[in-house]
Amino acid sequence: MAERPKVGVGVIIRRQGKVLADIRKGAHGAGTWCFPGGHLEFGEEVEECARRETMEETGVTIRNIRHAPWTNDIYEGIDKGRHYVTLFVLCDWDSGEPRVMEPDRFEKWEWLEWDDLPDNMFLPNINLKKLGYNPFQ
Repeated sequence: MAERPKVGVGVIIRRQGKVLADIRKGAHGAGTWCFPGGHLEFGEEVEECARRETMEETGVTIRNIRHAPWTNDIYEGIDKGRHYVTLFVLCDWDSGEPRVMEPDRFEKWEWLEWDDLPDNMFLPNINLKKLGYNPFQ
């Protein structure tokens, strides 16, 4: 059977004019900044995946989850051979202070200005920015 793209969910969490991001490690995209998120499980709603992944990775709860753009992410270089469709959701921070819940996968969570996101972003985030998306407009 031919390979098929995997489905990822990227969670854009807004709080006081900033978004939550972390540096990836130990997986594809290591060394790049990303939003919380992960694989959509079989039978799982996108919104539930966003809640689950955010809690598992950051310890934060979210609210006002709504759909945002999606990206088609075909990796090159060291991650060549990976292909994801990333479904982004936009939401608001509800409670909890972000902490690294999976230290083998993430370095540090930080609240960043959208217009000042680092250059070394995870491929889905790069592709999202190329669409001209802004979660504050």
